[in-house]
Amino acid sequence: MAKDKLVTSNYCYILCANFLLFFGFYLLLPVLPFYLTEMFDTGNAVVGIVLSCYTLAALTVRPFSGYLLDTFSRKPLYLLAYFVFTAIFAGYLLAGTLFLFTVLRIIHGLAFGMVTVSGNTIVIDIMPSSRRGEGLGYYGLANNIAMSIGPMTGLFLHDYYSFTIIFLCSLLACTLGLVMASLVKTPVKQPVKREPVSLDRFILLKGIPAGIDLLLLSVPYGMTTTYVAMYAREIGIADGTGVFFTLMAVGLAVSRLFSGRQVDKGRIPQVISFGMYLACFCFFVLSSCAALMSWNVLLATSVFFSVALFLGIAFGTMFPAFNTLFINLASNNQRGTATSTYLTSWDVGIGIGLVIGGYIAQVSTFNKAYLFGACLTLASVLYFKWKVVPHYNRNKLR
Repeated sequence: MAKDKLVTSNYCYILCANFLLFFGFYLLLPVLPFYLTEMFDTGNAVVGIVLSCYTLAALTVRPFSGYLLDTFSRKPLYLLAYFVFTAIFAGYLLAGTLFLFTVLRIIHGLAFGMVTVSGNTIVIDIMPSSRRGEGLGYYGLANNIAMSIGPMTGLFLHDYYSFTIIFLCSLLACTLGLVMASLVKTPVKQPVKREPVSLDRFILLKGIPAGIDLLLLSVPYGMTTTYVAMYAREIGIADGTGVFFTLMAVGLAVSRLFSGRQVDKGRIPQVISFGMYLACFCFFVLSSCAALMSWNVLLATSVFFSVALFLGIAFGTMFPAFNTLFINLASNNQRGTATSTYLTSWDVGIGIGLVIGGYIAQVSTFNKAYLFGACLTLASVLYFKWKVVPHYNRNKLR
């Protein structure tokens, strides 16, 4: 029996649009702290507040994005959000005060929250359901490639060119992405009965158990993406922490190539469980690197960087499986809500990880923060086995 066709012109267009969106985002991300300190003479505390506005804004808008996408035509909302996201890069060039920059950063976060939920929902609409896991895996792979090369490109440009050039490069990348997005042809959305506005139009209530589980996993992930370089310095690994993120991105990319196919064979709980076991092991090992350094520096350094690769594999395995799990719990007219619930759960955990990780490191050490994170992943494994899987098997619609 022939497989349903996954690689179509529409799918390629939205892959390109997704890659260029995240490339423009990651290109600017490591440069913004330098920009704020050099242009507005701000301290690190103010930099943190200004940059966190973006995440808070994206988090705030996501539940409403799901409702809008399930209520109205999806492509116009996608293109509007993409256009606003792109235009803000030009706005940064004109922002002459810190207040105006902060306002633009908030608007940028709102647009990012909307465009990511829209893109995730539309790619599900245009791909065959029989290859949804594989398709979501490749779609996420575009993010991972952007995460691998975007920050390096941004830092390279910062070394040799002005901030204006960097903002223009992000603007150009996202403008090309907007062109790609406009070429995507989406299926006609069937009219549905307008349901009364209620909580389940903003949050997929059937997805709450899985959302709690994903939140527990994303707390240590947030600690890792934010504090791992500081942890490395704390335990005596001074050089090469950038390699950690490269190896993590490689793991994310490699795992996407096979995990999606397993999801399409109906092995969602098994795929997630494998990723969870591996992530749990990795975080316990990561927390032990501090003790290993006092015993054998070479071994500890090798283990530290090996953890990056396997963490990438763990989370890259789980991402398309979790996304599909949420979609399978929702009716077709709740795909936007399901996607926004999935992304919101992840974002909330990331935010908690930033706060808790910083606090534990301040009162103790980073290895204790990662030990706490490892315990959370162990809790997520048990919760998934005893609560999420039985709930999913009872409530899945496909």
